[in-house]
Amino acid sequence: MNQEKIEKLVRELLIEIGEDPQREGLLKTPHRVAAAYAYLTSGYRTDVDKLINGAIFTQQTNSMVIVKNIEVYSLCEHHILPFFGRCHIGYIPRGKVFGVSKLARMVDMYARRLQLQERLTEQISQEIMDSIGAVGVGVMIEARHLCMMMRGVEKQNSMMVTSSVLGTFRESQATREEFLALIGSRHE
Repeated sequence: MNQEKIEKLVRELLIEIGEDPQREGLLKTPHRVAAAYAYLTSGYRTDVDKLINGAIFTQQTNSMVIVKNIEVYSLCEHHILPFFGRCHIGYIPRGKVFGVSKLARMVDMYARRLQLQERLTEQISQEIMDSIGAVGVGVMIEARHLCMMMRGVEKQNSMMVTSSVLGTFRESQATREEFLALIGSRHE
């Protein structure tokens, strides 16, 4: 990622929207915006194997593992405006489990890209399935989108809910219902 080029583009953008990039409050804005975008899009430059870093452990269990209320912050690819909310993950291991922080880091890795919430949900579930060969995976994301709140239809209380279920979570209604009950979802 070329920080200098992004700074130049931000200066040009400021001029095009009618601002003066030499105004005191905007002098360092191009640098700050470039740094922010480097961070907010770092998922493109993150290697999942390095992220997991061997934190997959042998554990003979077939009980559902749940991590809920993982904060999610991303940028929608249509307007490059934030969406934010919570991600809930459930999986049934097949002899291997993740170090618990790795799931949150995986969510961040995929969220720190220009995204669609639907794709983000599916990428997380597929990565969990592929990384440990889980029996099944369920991922639900509940998020608010600033592109709907600040512009367009301006609906302040709207919440988008997406889910991706793989393996036994897709095949078994009882497994899906257990996942939804454990994450405390009222969504069916």
